[in-house]
Amino acid sequence: MKITVYVARAFSKNHKGGNKAGVVLMEQKLSNAQKLAIAQQLGYSETAFLSKSERADYQLAYFTPKEEVALCGHATIATFSILRQLNQLYKDHYTIETNSGILEIKVEDDVIFMEQNKPAFYDVLMLNELIHCFDSQAIDSKYPIQIVSTGLKDILVPIKSEEQLRTLQPNFEAIKAVSKKYNVIGMHLFTFKEAHMSCRNFAPLYEINEEAATGTSNAALACYLYEKGYAQRELYVFEQGESLNSPSEILVKVATDGQKKIKNVYVGGKGDYCETQNLNI
Repeated sequence: MKITVYVARAFSKNHKGGNKAGVVLMEQKLSNAQKLAIAQQLGYSETAFLSKSERADYQLAYFTPKEEVALCGHATIATFSILRQLNQLYKDHYTIETNSGILEIKVEDDVIFMEQNKPAFYDVLMLNELIHCFDSQAIDSKYPIQIVSTGLKDILVPIKSEEQLRTLQPNFEAIKAVSKKYNVIGMHLFTFKEAHMSCRNFAPLYEINEEAATGTSNAALACYLYEKGYAQRELYVFEQGESLNSPSEILVKVATDGQKKIKNVYVGGKGDYCETQNLNI
């Protein structure tokens, strides 16, 4: 069977960088085994499979080269960027059915925003649990190391400076072990100074050593920064991917209620079409 796969860079910055994802517009039913085979052939961190839904405008399934995951921000941005490229977007609001629930998509000119689940806060880790993962002297002890999720769990790790974040050398086997222990996708390292926020993301448990742009992780980070009062704003701009020579820009909108509690979270960015591939499965 021949399958057409579109490839797009999500969260690109100035039409460069970003995080590549495969996108399959399913014209025929594919088994999970076939979807996994496609994801493995492509080799990107995630591939999205778009199909019809009885509960929303579309249904989206996401596969890494290892297995299916419930949600993926950059693959969703890539999908709607491809639909936009193919002139298949006719409105500025859509809904998608995912394994994390029904989520909203907003199209604002060339920026695609994806709704996230409301934030959930989990364990706070002790610094000594990460001593084998990288140089623990780089961790900023003023802020908690915590597991947060807006759809996928990540360990959020504060780093003292952008220089230390950039030069940090990860031990992927150690990160994998900690990720497995806490049943998370991976670790999202960050540093911030006023409005400038930089990140790196490691998910070796899912065979993704480092990722150039991660939507769900940055959505969780925005909620962490807001809820704890470290940096409260309506729009967060995160930079990621510099260490991979793939500079990315991820936007996160946080909407609050009258009590200043988070009621909606959207992660967004731009996407650029790269190529079309024809695969045999």
